[in-house]
This record gives sequence, C-alpha cells and structure tokens, in this order.
Amino acid sequence: MFDELSKAVENASHILILQADNPDGDSLGSALALEAIFTEMNKRVSLACAVDTAPHLKHMSGWDRVQKELPRDVDMSIVVDTSSETLFELYEKDPNFSYVKTKPLFVIDHHVETSGLSYAAAQYNLEAVATGEAIYQIAHELNWPLPLDACEFMAMAIMSDSLGLTTDSTTPKSIRTIADLVEKGVSLAKLENNRRELMRKEPELIDYKGRLLQRVAFDHSGRIASVRIPWAEIERYSPLYNPSMLVIDDMRLTVGVDLAIAYKTYKDGKITAKIRCNYGKPIGSDLAAHFGGGGHPYAAGFKMLEKRNLDELHAEVIKKANELLDNLETSA
Repeated sequence: MFDELSKAVENASHILILQADNPDGDSLGSALALEAIFTEMNKRVSLACAVDTAPHLKHMSGWDRVQKELPRDVDMSIVVDTSSETLFELYEKDPNFSYVKTKPLFVIDHHVETSGLSYAAAQYNLEAVATGEAIYQIAHELNWPLPLDACEFMAMAIMSDSLGLTTDSTTPKSIRTIADLVEKGVSLAKLENNRRELMRKEPELIDYKGRLLQRVAFDHSGRIASVRIPWAEIERYSPLYNPSMLVIDDMRLTVGVDLAIAYKTYKDGKITAKIRCNYGKPIGSDLAAHFGGGGHPYAAGFKMLEKRNLDELHAEVIKKANELLDNLETSA
C-alpha cells in the first residue's frame, strides 16, 4: 500500500514536510515526528508552513525549525494533516511551490471526507483519530526507525486531535497506538506538563477573553453560538494566543448549544471559520464541506477564498447548520 512512498523516501536526500495554512497540534506533531524519523534515516529534512506557529503549540520542541520559505532543492515532499487545496492558498502564490510540485508529493492524512490534492503522487487518507496515528501505522509497516522524540511527537499529535482520547473518532487502535508509544518510553505526564506550562496566559488575555465572551451571539434556536474576531484583534492578540481558542469551548459548553463557530476576518477581507460541535451533534465536517472546508465531525473549519459580507455568510452558515441538525434529529 505504501510502496510509492517507501521508494521515494529511500531515494531522496532532501525531504520537505509541509503543513497547511491552519497548523494545529496534529499537523505540527506529525511534521516533527516525520522529521525525527527521516533524520534517523540520515535524510536532510526541511519543515515548512506559510503561517507562524501559534504560541499554544510551542510546547513542542522543534517548532522553531518550521520555516515559511520553501527550499528549492528538495527531492520529494510530504503534506501532513490536510487534503484540501484551499488550505494552501498562501503557498499557491509562491513560485517556489510550483517547483515543489514538480517533485513527488505525498499526502498523509486522516480526513477521509476530503477529495484530495490534485497534484499528489499518492495520497494516504487512513482511518485514524489523528495523522500522528496514521504516521505510526505507516512507520510500523515500512520498518522505519522510531526514535523516542518521534514517538513523543506522534503521541502529542494523537492526544491533541483526540482531546486526550475522548473524541468519538477515538478507536481501540488509537488507544493501542498510545500504549505502544508509552512502551517505547513516552511519558504522557511529562508531555502534558509541558503543554500546561505553555497554556499559561498573559493577564491582558483574561480581560480580552471577557470582552470576547460579551460578544458571543446565539441564533434564534439557541443551538448555535458564534463570535466574530476582526483583524485588529487578530494582529494584536495572536502573538499571545489564538483568539478563537480563548472562548470557543466556553461557547460550546453553554446549555442548549450544539455547536460553536468563531469567525476571523483578515486584513485582505477574507474570512475563516472554526467549528466545534458537542457530542452527539457530529455535523462539523459536513457544515465545513458545504463552504469548501473540511475536518472532523466534531472539529472542522473553512476559509472563504473570495471576499464575502460576514453578515450574509453567517446567515448562510446558520441556515445550513440548522438544516444539518434537523436532519440529524429526524434520522435519529
């Protein structure tokens, strides 16, 4: 199943690991895990992402090796944790990305709902709770080395996307994978302590969170909570913490709410949306896909490539979300 990837890695001297424009704990952990594996195989490895690493991900040692600039001398590349071309919008404007696409490009992902990258040599969308779990499966089948740091990064990736092995997508195989990684020397307590240290927030973020919560709006049914974050706030607070992540769980855990949506409006007028659903309301991926995005049933998102009026977009999102929720209840 992984013959093309195995041969490409074997023949490559310089491998590029790419994350999309919306890096998270799974994508960064997966990228760093592959870097550790391939370094052990005496390969030169470059890590790239078009956007800066968010502060809450900097508990992963090695985050600072992720560069924005794409190298021009790679032999192959691997995209982790996405199969959506819309999430490479920033690199699509980079001439070096055209060069990267002339070399074999592979995708390792676990978002089975997405259609894939048209320019990929091969795409591995595996049934897994996280891309970190998919990488462990591939490494195991191909007999790739698994140094301790690679195991730690895979564990971080899995724990991040599974919310500590509590999501509906967590399977017995996911739990066995974590058990295998612990047997190989991973300390979950150590990883969690490192994460919590980076979760400490500057005092000004507490005040800002309060102001964000005051702006949370609910639709007519009370099932959908939303908040809007303008560019000025993204610019000011993102270096300290992802603004949407400050409040989205509070929104989601409000009585009567089935899903929460955080919109960000950027300097160029483009809009992104982060979607989080409560247990038993797995419409996130379907809602995101309707607007050209993707993700998991309980955690998803989309990016509008063309400029849209946010009021009009939000009205469409509310209409589609309620339609999906009604269909879910009808079929139950």
